[in-house]
Amino acid sequence: MKSRLIFFFICVLSITSSCREDVDASLLQEYEGPMNMSTNFHLTQSDSAIVRSEIRAPKQLEFANGNMEFPDGIEIQIFEKDGQLSTTLTADRGYLFKQENIFKGEGDVQVHNLAKDQKLQSEELFWEPNKKKIYTEKFVRVQERNTFFFGTALESDETFTNYSLKDIRESKLELTDDGL
Repeated sequence: MKSRLIFFFICVLSITSSCREDVDASLLQEYEGPMNMSTNFHLTQSDSAIVRSEIRAPKQLEFANGNMEFPDGIEIQIFEKDGQLSTTLTADRGYLFKQENIFKGEGDVQVHNLAKDQKLQSEELFWEPNKKKIYTEKFVRVQERNTFFFGTALESDETFTNYSLKDIRESKLELTDDGL
């Protein structure tokens, strides 16, 4: 009986102390990189069968939480209710924060209102489609035909038709060949 008990403990000891390697804890960390990647991304958003916006990007990365990154640039086109293209937004890099439904553009960010011939240039811009607005707290350059405004922080409707520039630093009027 005593030999069986010793044999049992030896078996248990050998099973519990088998050849086990220590695992590097960094290998067990949860992966936080992209889960999906697509190229030539094109998303059309419509309301009552009318195209409201189109989003295009050469490359799109999607993460587990639904957020997206557009590392090679993004272009957003916003259309009027009659289907006319009204505004374009472009950026060197783009992000979509899915839970808040906010797009962020970084790098050389440009907005062009085609109807009013207004242009905006900044290094960062946010677009909230649900609230139909764009905004930034960074330095901006706004061009309205031959007049340039420079400042910090801007808020506008999504078509860049009505905007407010919060901290205007200066404005300039570009002279044409005939003097004005």
